[in-house]
Amino acid sequence: MSDTPELVAPGIASAKAAPKKTDWWAELKGIFWLVLGVLAVWSFVAKPFYIPSESMMPTLIKGDRLIVTKYPYGWSYVSPSFHVLPFIHGRLFGRMPQQGDVVILKPPMENSDYIKRVIGLPGDTIEVNRGILSINGVPVKRESRGLLKLPIDANLPCASPLESEHRVTESDGKAYCELPIFHETLPNGRNFDTVDFGYQPGSGDDYGPITVPPGQVFVMGDNRDESADSRYEAWQQGLGGPIPWENLGGRADFITFSYDGTTQLWNPLSWITALRRGRAGIDLHPARAGR
Repeated sequence: MSDTPELVAPGIASAKAAPKKTDWWAELKGIFWLVLGVLAVWSFVAKPFYIPSESMMPTLIKGDRLIVTKYPYGWSYVSPSFHVLPFIHGRLFGRMPQQGDVVILKPPMENSDYIKRVIGLPGDTIEVNRGILSINGVPVKRESRGLLKLPIDANLPCASPLESEHRVTESDGKAYCELPIFHETLPNGRNFDTVDFGYQPGSGDDYGPITVPPGQVFVMGDNRDESADSRYEAWQQGLGGPIPWENLGGRADFITFSYDGTTQLWNPLSWITALRRGRAGIDLHPARAGR
Protein backbone atom coordinates (compact mmCIF):
# COMPACT_ATOMS: atom_id res chain seq x y z
CA MET A 1 0.00 0.00 0.00
CA SER A 2 1.32 3.38 -0.95
CA ASP A 3 1.45 6.14 1.58
CA THR A 4 1.53 8.71 -1.19
CA PRO A 5 -1.51 11.02 -0.83
CA GLU A 6 -3.85 11.22 -3.88
CA LEU A 7 -3.54 14.52 -5.60
CA VAL A 8 -6.80 16.18 -6.67
CA ALA A 9 -6.88 19.30 -8.77
CA PRO A 10 -8.41 22.24 -6.97
CA GLY A 11 -12.10 22.75 -7.69
CA ILE A 12 -12.80 19.26 -9.11
CA ALA A 13 -14.37 17.90 -5.93
CA SER A 14 -16.61 20.91 -5.56
CA ALA A 15 -17.58 20.70 -9.25
CA LYS A 16 -18.65 17.07 -8.84
CA ALA A 17 -20.70 17.88 -5.81
CA ALA A 18 -22.49 20.85 -7.38
CA PRO A 19 -26.00 19.85 -8.60
CA LYS A 20 -26.74 20.42 -12.27
CA LYS A 21 -29.12 23.31 -12.74
CA THR A 22 -32.30 22.78 -14.78
CA ASP A 23 -32.53 24.94 -17.85
CA TRP A 24 -36.20 25.85 -17.47
CA TRP A 25 -36.20 28.05 -20.55
CA ALA A 26 -35.01 25.12 -22.70
CA GLU A 27 -37.66 22.85 -21.12
CA LEU A 28 -40.42 25.37 -21.86
CA LYS A 29 -39.24 25.76 -25.45
CA GLY A 30 -39.28 21.99 -25.87
CA ILE A 31 -42.86 21.77 -24.55
CA PHE A 32 -43.90 24.66 -26.79
CA TRP A 33 -42.56 22.98 -29.94
CA LEU A 34 -44.13 19.67 -28.93
CA VAL A 35 -47.56 21.26 -28.46
CA LEU A 36 -47.16 23.19 -31.71
CA GLY A 37 -46.27 19.98 -33.55
CA VAL A 38 -49.29 18.14 -32.17
CA LEU A 39 -51.62 21.01 -33.12
CA ALA A 40 -50.11 21.12 -36.61
CA VAL A 41 -50.74 17.41 -37.11
CA TRP A 42 -54.29 17.71 -35.73
CA SER A 43 -54.98 20.71 -37.98
CA PHE A 44 -53.52 19.51 -41.27
CA VAL A 45 -53.08 15.71 -41.17
CA ALA A 46 -55.36 13.87 -38.75
CA LYS A 47 -56.92 14.23 -35.32
CA PRO A 48 -58.78 12.06 -32.81
CA PHE A 49 -62.52 12.62 -32.44
CA TYR A 50 -65.01 11.57 -29.75
CA ILE A 51 -68.63 10.68 -30.52
CA PRO A 52 -70.79 12.58 -28.00
CA SER A 53 -74.31 11.58 -29.10
CA GLU A 54 -76.54 8.98 -30.74
CA SER A 55 -77.12 10.91 -34.00
CA MET A 56 -74.95 8.58 -36.12
CA MET A 57 -76.19 5.21 -34.84
CA PRO A 58 -75.77 2.44 -35.85
CA THR A 59 -72.54 3.43 -37.65
CA LEU A 60 -71.19 5.31 -34.64
CA ILE A 61 -72.32 5.15 -31.03
CA LYS A 62 -71.62 7.44 -28.13
CA GLY A 63 -68.22 6.63 -26.65
CA ASP A 64 -66.53 5.72 -29.95
CA ARG A 65 -63.13 7.27 -30.56
CA LEU A 66 -62.07 7.63 -34.16
CA ILE A 67 -59.53 9.17 -36.49
CA VAL A 68 -60.50 12.06 -38.76
CA THR A 69 -58.18 12.86 -41.65
CA LYS A 70 -57.95 16.56 -42.43
CA TYR A 71 -56.60 16.58 -46.01
CA PRO A 72 -59.13 14.65 -48.22
CA TYR A 73 -61.08 17.83 -49.06
CA GLY A 74 -58.17 20.24 -48.77
CA TRP A 75 -57.92 22.83 -46.00
CA SER A 76 -60.18 25.71 -45.02
CA TYR A 77 -60.70 28.19 -42.21
CA VAL A 78 -62.10 25.39 -39.98
CA SER A 79 -59.05 23.12 -40.39
CA PRO A 80 -57.20 24.44 -37.29
CA SER A 81 -58.09 22.48 -34.16
CA PHE A 82 -59.47 25.62 -32.51
CA HIS A 83 -62.18 27.43 -34.48
CA VAL A 84 -60.98 31.00 -34.03
CA LEU A 85 -60.84 32.22 -37.64
CA PRO A 86 -63.70 34.11 -39.30
CA PHE A 87 -65.37 32.62 -42.37
CA ILE A 88 -63.03 32.59 -45.38
CA HIS A 89 -64.28 31.61 -48.83
CA GLY A 90 -62.61 28.71 -50.61
CA ARG A 91 -60.35 25.80 -49.73
CA LEU A 92 -56.65 25.19 -50.34
CA PHE A 93 -56.36 22.19 -52.71
CA GLY A 94 -60.11 21.84 -52.23
CA ARG A 95 -62.10 18.80 -53.38
CA MET A 96 -65.78 18.02 -52.90
CA PRO A 97 -66.61 15.01 -50.73
CA GLN A 98 -68.36 11.98 -52.18
CA GLN A 99 -71.94 11.09 -51.37
CA GLY A 100 -71.81 8.79 -48.37
CA ASP A 101 -68.67 10.20 -46.75
CA VAL A 102 -68.84 10.61 -42.98
CA VAL A 103 -67.52 14.09 -42.21
CA ILE A 104 -66.90 16.41 -39.29
CA LEU A 105 -68.13 19.94 -39.79
CA LYS A 106 -68.54 23.25 -38.02
CA PRO A 107 -72.13 24.52 -37.88
CA PRO A 108 -72.44 28.01 -39.43
CA MET A 109 -73.53 29.59 -36.13
CA GLU A 110 -71.43 27.57 -33.64
CA ASN A 111 -67.81 26.76 -32.89
CA SER A 112 -68.41 23.11 -32.02
CA ASP A 113 -67.93 20.08 -34.30
CA TYR A 114 -70.74 17.90 -35.65
CA ILE A 115 -70.36 14.56 -37.41
CA LYS A 116 -72.78 13.65 -40.22
CA ARG A 117 -72.98 11.84 -43.54
CA VAL A 118 -72.88 13.66 -46.89
CA ILE A 119 -76.14 13.01 -48.74
CA GLY A 120 -76.39 15.76 -51.36
CA LEU A 121 -73.81 17.60 -53.48
CA PRO A 122 -74.19 20.88 -55.41
CA GLY A 123 -77.07 20.64 -57.86
CA ASP A 124 -78.75 17.67 -56.14
CA THR A 125 -82.42 18.02 -55.24
CA ILE A 126 -83.14 16.57 -51.80
CA GLU A 127 -86.54 15.61 -50.46
CA VAL A 128 -87.79 13.55 -47.52
CA ASN A 129 -91.41 12.41 -47.77
CA ARG A 130 -92.84 10.49 -44.79
CA GLY A 131 -89.33 9.38 -43.88
CA ILE A 132 -88.32 8.27 -47.39
CA LEU A 133 -85.26 10.06 -48.78
CA SER A 134 -85.26 11.01 -52.47
CA ILE A 135 -82.35 12.42 -54.46
CA ASN A 136 -83.11 14.12 -57.76
CA GLY A 137 -86.66 12.84 -57.68
CA VAL A 138 -85.69 9.17 -57.20
CA PRO A 139 -86.32 7.44 -53.84
CA VAL A 140 -83.11 6.05 -52.38
CA LYS A 141 -83.02 2.26 -52.44
CA ARG A 142 -83.93 1.08 -48.96
CA GLU A 143 -84.42 -2.35 -47.40
CA SER A 144 -85.19 -3.47 -43.87
CA ARG A 145 -82.44 -5.38 -42.05
CA GLY A 146 -84.53 -6.18 -38.98
CA LEU A 147 -83.44 -5.31 -35.45
CA LEU A 148 -79.90 -4.66 -34.21
CA LYS A 149 -79.30 -5.38 -30.53
CA LEU A 150 -76.79 -3.11 -28.87
CA PRO A 151 -75.87 -3.70 -25.20
CA ILE A 152 -77.16 -0.95 -22.93
CA ASP A 153 -74.44 0.81 -20.95
CA ALA A 154 -73.66 4.21 -19.46
CA ASN A 155 -72.90 5.70 -22.90
CA LEU A 156 -75.84 3.95 -24.57
CA PRO A 157 -78.67 4.14 -22.02
CA CYS A 158 -81.43 3.69 -24.64
CA ALA A 159 -83.36 6.34 -22.73
CA SER A 160 -84.70 8.79 -25.31
CA PRO A 161 -88.47 8.79 -25.90
CA LEU A 162 -88.05 6.84 -29.15
CA GLU A 163 -85.35 4.46 -27.89
CA SER A 164 -86.91 3.61 -24.53
CA GLU A 165 -89.71 1.67 -26.24
CA HIS A 166 -87.06 -0.62 -27.71
CA ARG A 167 -85.40 -1.76 -24.48
CA VAL A 168 -85.37 -5.53 -24.01
CA THR A 169 -83.90 -7.87 -21.42
CA GLU A 170 -82.57 -11.23 -22.60
CA SER A 171 -82.70 -14.51 -20.71
CA ASP A 172 -79.16 -13.90 -19.45
CA GLY A 173 -80.43 -10.80 -17.64
CA LYS A 174 -78.56 -8.36 -19.89
CA ALA A 175 -80.38 -5.30 -21.24
CA TYR A 176 -80.26 -4.38 -24.93
CA CYS A 177 -81.50 -1.60 -27.19
CA GLU A 178 -83.21 -3.08 -30.25
CA LEU A 179 -82.77 -0.66 -33.14
CA PRO A 180 -84.78 -0.97 -36.37
CA ILE A 181 -82.22 -1.01 -39.19
CA PHE A 182 -82.72 0.04 -42.80
CA HIS A 183 -79.98 -0.36 -45.39
CA GLU A 184 -79.74 2.51 -47.88
CA THR A 185 -77.90 2.74 -51.20
CA LEU A 186 -77.10 6.18 -52.62
CA PRO A 187 -77.10 6.93 -56.37
CA ASN A 188 -73.31 6.43 -56.54
CA GLY A 189 -73.67 2.90 -55.14
CA ARG A 190 -72.31 3.62 -51.67
CA ASN A 191 -74.42 1.95 -49.01
CA PHE A 192 -74.75 1.90 -45.23
CA ASP A 193 -77.16 1.17 -42.38
CA THR A 194 -79.52 3.70 -40.82
CA VAL A 195 -81.81 3.68 -37.80
CA ASP A 196 -85.45 4.58 -38.46
CA PHE A 197 -88.12 4.41 -35.76
CA GLY A 198 -90.91 5.03 -38.26
CA TYR A 199 -92.69 8.10 -39.55
CA GLN A 200 -92.56 11.04 -37.10
CA PRO A 201 -95.03 13.79 -38.14
CA GLY A 202 -93.74 17.34 -37.79
CA SER A 203 -90.11 16.24 -37.94
CA GLY A 204 -87.36 15.92 -40.53
CA ASP A 205 -89.33 12.99 -41.98
CA ASP A 206 -90.99 15.63 -44.18
CA TYR A 207 -88.54 18.03 -45.79
CA GLY A 208 -88.06 19.86 -49.07
CA PRO A 209 -87.64 19.53 -51.90
CA ILE A 210 -84.61 21.81 -52.00
CA THR A 211 -81.72 22.04 -54.46
CA VAL A 212 -78.23 22.13 -52.96
CA PRO A 213 -76.58 25.44 -53.97
CA PRO A 214 -73.11 25.65 -55.58
CA GLY A 215 -70.29 25.19 -53.10
CA GLN A 216 -72.50 23.54 -50.46
CA VAL A 217 -73.37 20.05 -49.24
CA PHE A 218 -76.43 18.51 -47.60
CA VAL A 219 -75.77 16.24 -44.61
CA MET A 220 -77.85 13.91 -42.46
CA GLY A 221 -77.28 11.66 -39.47
CA ASP A 222 -77.66 7.90 -39.84
CA ASN A 223 -80.05 7.92 -36.88
CA ARG A 224 -82.74 9.56 -38.99
CA ASP A 225 -85.16 10.41 -36.18
CA GLU A 226 -82.59 11.68 -33.65
CA SER A 227 -80.21 13.82 -35.66
CA ALA A 228 -80.12 17.63 -35.81
CA ASP A 229 -78.78 17.99 -39.34
CA SER A 230 -79.46 19.89 -42.59
CA ARG A 231 -83.19 19.16 -42.31
CA TYR A 232 -83.54 21.32 -39.19
CA GLU A 233 -83.22 25.03 -38.52
CA ALA A 234 -80.58 26.54 -36.23
CA TRP A 235 -83.13 27.18 -33.47
CA GLN A 236 -83.74 23.40 -33.49
CA GLN A 237 -79.97 22.87 -33.07
CA GLY A 238 -79.82 21.89 -36.72
CA LEU A 239 -77.71 23.23 -39.56
CA GLY A 240 -80.38 25.30 -41.27
CA GLY A 241 -80.12 23.51 -44.62
CA PRO A 242 -77.07 22.79 -46.77
CA ILE A 243 -73.76 24.04 -45.41
CA PRO A 244 -70.77 25.64 -47.20
CA TRP A 245 -68.08 23.15 -48.12
CA GLU A 246 -65.65 25.45 -46.31
CA ASN A 247 -67.26 24.22 -43.07
CA LEU A 248 -66.09 20.65 -43.61
CA GLY A 249 -63.26 19.85 -41.21
CA GLY A 250 -62.30 16.39 -42.43
CA ARG A 251 -63.36 12.82 -43.17
CA ALA A 252 -63.97 10.14 -40.53
CA ASP A 253 -61.87 7.09 -41.46
CA PHE A 254 -61.88 4.43 -38.75
CA ILE A 255 -62.68 3.74 -35.10
CA THR A 256 -59.68 3.37 -32.81
CA PHE A 257 -61.52 2.18 -29.67
CA SER A 258 -64.77 2.67 -27.79
CA TYR A 259 -65.68 3.19 -24.12
CA ASP A 260 -68.92 2.20 -22.40
CA GLY A 261 -68.87 5.22 -20.08
CA THR A 262 -67.60 3.55 -16.90
CA THR A 263 -64.02 4.85 -17.01
CA GLN A 264 -62.70 6.54 -13.87
CA LEU A 265 -59.77 8.90 -14.18
CA TRP A 266 -58.25 7.76 -10.88
CA ASN A 267 -58.67 4.04 -11.69
CA PRO A 268 -56.37 2.95 -14.56
CA LEU A 269 -57.87 -0.55 -14.47
CA SER A 270 -61.20 0.92 -15.59
CA TRP A 271 -59.51 2.23 -18.74
CA ILE A 272 -59.28 -1.43 -19.78
CA THR A 273 -62.51 -2.85 -18.38
CA ALA A 274 -64.59 -0.05 -19.94
CA LEU A 275 -63.45 -0.90 -23.48
CA ARG A 276 -66.22 -2.17 -25.75
CA ARG A 277 -65.33 -5.32 -27.63
CA GLY A 278 -65.45 -5.43 -31.41
CA ARG A 279 -65.42 -1.68 -32.10
CA ALA A 280 -61.70 -1.07 -32.70
CA GLY A 281 -60.66 -0.91 -36.32
CA ILE A 282 -64.13 -0.47 -37.86
CA ASP A 283 -63.76 1.14 -41.30
CA LEU A 284 -66.05 4.16 -41.73
CA HIS A 285 -65.84 4.31 -45.53
CA PRO A 286 -69.21 3.10 -46.88
CA ALA A 287 -69.21 0.04 -49.09
CA ARG A 288 -70.13 0.22 -52.76
CA ALA A 289 -72.91 -1.82 -54.35
CA GLY A 290 -71.69 -5.26 -55.35
CA ARG A 291 -68.95 -5.39 -52.72
